[in-house]
Amino acid sequence: MAPGSIIEGIGNPVRVRPRKEAATVRSAPSSPVFAGSVVHLFSGQGDFALTPLLRLLPRVPSLAAAVAEVFAQADRAAAEFGVAPLGPRLLGSSPPSAGALAGEPPGAVQLALFGVSLAVHRALEADGCRADRLVAVSFGEIPALTAAGCCSVADGARLAGRLGQLLTGHGGGMTLVGVGPAGTRALLDRAGPAADTVVPACVNHRDETVLSGPLDALAAVERFAARKGVSVQRLRLPFMSHHPALAREAGAFAHYARRLRLVPPRRPVFSVVAGRLYGPDNDLPRALSACLVRSFTLPAVLGAALPGGSLAVEAGTGRALANSVRLIDPRQRVCAPLAEGSWLGRCPRGGRVPDGRAPSRAQDSGCRRRPTDTAARRQL
Repeated sequence: MAPGSIIEGIGNPVRVRPRKEAATVRSAPSSPVFAGSVVHLFSGQGDFALTPLLRLLPRVPSLAAAVAEVFAQADRAAAEFGVAPLGPRLLGSSPPSAGALAGEPPGAVQLALFGVSLAVHRALEADGCRADRLVAVSFGEIPALTAAGCCSVADGARLAGRLGQLLTGHGGGMTLVGVGPAGTRALLDRAGPAADTVVPACVNHRDETVLSGPLDALAAVERFAARKGVSVQRLRLPFMSHHPALAREAGAFAHYARRLRLVPPRRPVFSVVAGRLYGPDNDLPRALSACLVRSFTLPAVLGAALPGGSLAVEAGTGRALANSVRLIDPRQRVCAPLAEGSWLGRCPRGGRVPDGRAPSRAQDSGCRRRPTDTAARRQL
């Protein structure tokens, strides 16, 4: 499968459509000074590609420095999972693709996603885009909690690698369907007994849900949905998540996390899965493990996650979470610097921010671009 591609449709033959990437880095247009809070968004595993990172590394010194710094520590843990050091490869002349990493030992993709997310967060802060709050979706809790000082970078990498091992060993899959909660319930009810083991894993917005379950059961639901004219797309994930059948894996992950040193966050971290801010008394190993078995509905918690008047910035290589936020609340200021090719620099504190108005063609920074690729909008 081509790197950064998504499976379209169901059955055979399978058509693969490359995900569109920004070709150049653009500067954000000038606009009034941003006086609200800044939120960094940490997304999950369903929207990860390395191309946006690799395009910006030669042009954004702070990003290259953050990648080197983070992976110098994360790669200490990578060796424990049989994964070759990632930092030198990402910064070298022949960096791997996310697809190539999927063929390496279990945990390699998760180690890369963890390190890249944390590096983007650190680079944004180094350039003046400091977050007042961190919002985490599913796997994104690991880099978010690490960014909040709950654990060392090496231990955060260990959490990421171990989670990858546990999920990869279980099997199953996940499918994006083009209906909201009510439509999803009707779809599963009418798909017959074969759908009994398929569950809604997450609601991205009112017109999009991700299903999780065994492969045979997912395929049955996909065939039924296609007959009813409902769009379906199998995600490029070799496992299922947010499913009650993962209770054993969740217990094993919590047990592993308790072996590490986790302390309360030093800045606010909002868990979309838990639907609340983490406090000093939260059992973080238990909370992290809940992401394997608990579903979530992004529209239901978005208001609590993002303070009014805030600027939300996706700390990763994708735009899935940012696009869902736009669809849920068109008034929310949000951007995905790497995926949209618009590095923010010092905009949140220095007067260069997306202002929510429709930019002219000459000024379009990409930070308010409407999503055009439905299949790219997924958070896991």
